[in-house]
Amino acid sequence: MDDEQVISALAALAQPTRLNAFKTLVASEPEGVPAGELARICGVPQNTMSSHLAILLRARLVSAHRRSRSIIYRADLDRFRAMTLHLVQDCCGGRPEVCAPIIRGLAPSCSPKADVS
Repeated sequence: MDDEQVISALAALAQPTRLNAFKTLVASEPEGVPAGELARICGVPQNTMSSHLAILLRARLVSAHRRSRSIIYRADLDRFRAMTLHLVQDCCGGRPEVCAPIIRGLAPSCSPKADVS
């Protein structure tokens, strides 16, 4: 991923409804969310959500596929990971201890949930 692609992705996320939609899609992985349901969750009209999803699609942060009569949207976690890695690739400048807090901060959010049964 290059700087221009990262700028495009960050610009797509730099709007409250799109950020909320993306976070909702990330939380819904791997199933995804139908467009109408995503609009309902985000509290916006469906045509407004369609515009926001088009921007996220152009930035390649989400993907869409048809399931029966619905279009299901999913977060592109590989693309998001590439963007994040691009942002922090030179983080430590050869000193891993500088990046350690960032990595530790990401780990709890990304760890599988413990089985409480």
